[in-house]
Amino acid sequence: MPHISVTAAMTPHKPALIMASSGRTVSYQEFDRNTNRVAQAFRTLGIHSGDHVALMMENNAHFLELCWGAYRSGVVFTPISTHLKADEIAYILQNCEAKLFVVGATLRASAEALLQVETDVTYRYMFGGVGPGYDSWEELLDKMPDTPIDDQQKGAAMLYSSGTTGKPKGVFAPPADTAFDSPHALSTTLGAAFGFGEEAVYLSPAPLYHAAPLHYCMMTQDMGGTVVVLEKFDAQASLAAIERYQITHSQWVPIMFVRMLKLDPEVRSQYDLSSHRFAIHAAAPCPVEVKQQMIDWWGPIIVEYYAASESIGATLITSPEWLSHRGSVGRPMNGKLHVLDEAGEELGPNEIGTIYFEIGEFAASRFEYYKEPAKTAEAYLNDSLATTGDVGYVDEEGYLYLTDRKHFMIISGGVNIYPQEIENTLINHGRVADVAVFGIPDEEFGERVHAVVEPENWVDATDEVALELLEWLRERLSHIKVPKAIDFMEKLPRMDNGKLYKRHLVDAYKAAARDDAKSSD
Repeated sequence: MPHISVTAAMTPHKPALIMASSGRTVSYQEFDRNTNRVAQAFRTLGIHSGDHVALMMENNAHFLELCWGAYRSGVVFTPISTHLKADEIAYILQNCEAKLFVVGATLRASAEALLQVETDVTYRYMFGGVGPGYDSWEELLDKMPDTPIDDQQKGAAMLYSSGTTGKPKGVFAPPADTAFDSPHALSTTLGAAFGFGEEAVYLSPAPLYHAAPLHYCMMTQDMGGTVVVLEKFDAQASLAAIERYQITHSQWVPIMFVRMLKLDPEVRSQYDLSSHRFAIHAAAPCPVEVKQQMIDWWGPIIVEYYAASESIGATLITSPEWLSHRGSVGRPMNGKLHVLDEAGEELGPNEIGTIYFEIGEFAASRFEYYKEPAKTAEAYLNDSLATTGDVGYVDEEGYLYLTDRKHFMIISGGVNIYPQEIENTLINHGRVADVAVFGIPDEEFGERVHAVVEPENWVDATDEVALELLEWLRERLSHIKVPKAIDFMEKLPRMDNGKLYKRHLVDAYKAAARDDAKSSD
């Protein structure tokens, strides 16, 4: 298994990284040298193995170099979402105990706002420019040698949950093998399953600060392949990149499929996608009709996996399997999964419960929520089983089906209702660009189902269209699942990893319900 330094020595001019829109190409030789400079900078600043650093920048050619510099110097690195506010950024910096923070100059406003919030960060650097309170990251690197540090060893990424149900949690698992050139953890599991190797040309259309894009890019480079990074997701630009760079592998989230499917058919058909061998998707359940349309369009190259940042387990399903088990996310890659009730008892086929994986069958080491022992303990049922709180069921053949996150389940009149099913149905309506479904307080039933729709065209944000959507749902779902009302929003708070940032919506609606109750007293 090659390491970037081996690939750099054997094929120095091979592209390690290409920025899709600009075409900027970084060879393995240049990439290897730049990551060495990053590692040298860490040691110069007194940042050693086990120390923590953080970075926040938009997709660019240097993002992965910084991560690889940490990865080959034993440093724990935390990429931070570019959409967060100063107090949210500060919370992560404090929680992960970052000694160094590197921010992109395109995020200058956030960087300057952060100066007003107290953190214990020792070093603050800006990439692509300088601003008050920040030194130049480029000037520091220019002073560094491009040779390896003397004490290379493997570091680790520690990414934070999106905070959809509370404060974000840092997911940390130490590397099983600290040798700096040991294979990436995904190389022998999902990488092998999806045919990654030296010939892979992998398209990453999502922000690199999310777990899957980051890990798959680093795995591709660890295996000697080429990574093509889209600066920002755009449906047509994604198709153009597949053709231009002869992409063999790619990874998506369902909302990206939706955006591509809603392109004009003439636009979709003008691109040559014949090089494409594996189109991987994950992160959120994919509506059945959307996935069917993607298979009809791209062919049986679509492969889905279900996993989490906690890396406690994974399932996998190919297109042929899915066509005979529509809606499933597959069977375990190795080891066993269990669906348990609230008492921890095993449920039978087609019975909905919390999904657990057996510890050690997939993960190389136990994870923890950093400095959150109580939340870590909640994830482990015992020494053998762990969960991330997802809910679902398995069929008689052992195929897993997801219903929703436990936190988002609506209990109305004693009936459990899973918003994901309603969202997956409503997204297929031609007037709907995006949708969020959740429960709000109800005096009679405890909770009632409510929907907020982002319309394809804002002119459709009318009472008449809301009634049309409700009637359309009544033809497809049982009456208890149909929302009592639909509101419209110009842009839903969906994260770049495809997950709805639903907590803010739920909190706002619950607060409004409390205010209404007080005013009626």
